[in-house]
Amino acid sequence: MPIATNLILIRHGETDWNRELRFQGHVDVPLNDMGHEQARRLGLRLAGEPVQQVICSDLMRAQQTAAPAAQQLKLPIVTTVGLREQHFGVAEGLRADEIRALHPRAWEQWLEFREEHSMPEGESALVFHARIIEALRRIATTHAGQNVLVVTHGGVLDMVWRTAKGMSLSGPRQSDIPNAGFNRVRLADAAHPTRIEILDWADTAHLKDLPPQPTYDQRRHLAPASVVKRSSDAG
Repeated sequence: MPIATNLILIRHGETDWNRELRFQGHVDVPLNDMGHEQARRLGLRLAGEPVQQVICSDLMRAQQTAAPAAQQLKLPIVTTVGLREQHFGVAEGLRADEIRALHPRAWEQWLEFREEHSMPEGESALVFHARIIEALRRIATTHAGQNVLVVTHGGVLDMVWRTAKGMSLSGPRQSDIPNAGFNRVRLADAAHPTRIEILDWADTAHLKDLPPQPTYDQRRHLAPASVVKRSSDAG
């Protein structure tokens, strides 16, 4: 009989590059002061959760976000490359206007939101999704029946949302994914890691009196005829 695994999914706290609306991807950017405060509050919120494992992306911003919670839970942090953000290739470190100026054709293609497309030297949504589903399969296989805290990136949570909702990997992001937000999902069976049930999403009660988060709205770059909803900062 399949054994479910419960995940608390967290996007890392704020970084200066989030504030500057830069594509982060695999670049190892640390949290800024606001990000550390978000992580501290998240740790306090998670103190009472019955968590048995803490797993996070190996990038610094994820590890720094996980640290206060791991301390509260008295658990070690296990890192994995598999939970990294999508790799954006030549776009990493750049803002939208800089990408448009330096790589105009790549930027035009990016705005088509096709699942098979990637920035030069980067990772397509198809490849990225496969990597994330494999990471979830390994977690569910190793920690079946447990409650696992997973600290990762906005793009990773987008892949989880799309999978749970049966959405295409093409098209812009449709879900809210705030920095240090609280998300709870259940993986029904390690043998079928795409069977994901969303129990709670984008809960920021622990952050409610902090300043508004930076939001990168892709819609302002699109022609009116192709405007679609998206709120993301690519990292």
